[in-house]
Amino acid sequence: MTSIGILGTGRVGTNLASKLSEAGHDVILGRRSPVEDTTAATEGTGPRVSFADQRTAAHTAEIVINATPGDSALDRLADLRTELAGKILIDVSNATRDAADGLPGDLCYPGSSLAEQLQAALPETHVVKTLNTMLFMVMTAPETLATPPTAYLSGNDEHAKKTVTGLLRDLGWQPAWIENLGDITTARATESMILLVPHILRRHGFEPFAISLAR
Repeated sequence: MTSIGILGTGRVGTNLASKLSEAGHDVILGRRSPVEDTTAATEGTGPRVSFADQRTAAHTAEIVINATPGDSALDRLADLRTELAGKILIDVSNATRDAADGLPGDLCYPGSSLAEQLQAALPETHVVKTLNTMLFMVMTAPETLATPPTAYLSGNDEHAKKTVTGLLRDLGWQPAWIENLGDITTARATESMILLVPHILRRHGFEPFAISLAR
């Protein structure tokens, strides 16, 4: 099994940590600082989950997941360039500016994507974009939706995407639900899908959904 570092101890990070630890992976949840209060976050995360600061998590783990807020992720992860060198970085975030009601607003990188910006800032890291087109609870329970969802993959390295595909299967994703879009520039398409999300949330609340490909 794999050592996985997850940067971010919010709902996305802890949800992924719980499911990946259940699959047998050792997970390190990376906090913003050693003194960050993680009392609530530790509940239900599993016995194979430990906590560290984000630099230590990035340095220690074999694979790293970015589950930090997308609007500040670039500066945060660029500062971890040495720790992330030679590793796979799975980016599940969307970079948007908050709207007046706190929901996702405009894209931070129109004409580009957070994933592309991360790849440019981390040339020795294999960035793979996925799981950013759904609410967080669907990431680890895709089978709960009435319609099969889609997990899109974007990245320059095919071996890295194959490795990420294996982790998606550990999260419950069937092969037919995983769509390899191509290189990292295709992430701008899936990141743009976030523009649909606030309209759906305003009408239906936080009912689980994914933006999927129907055939």
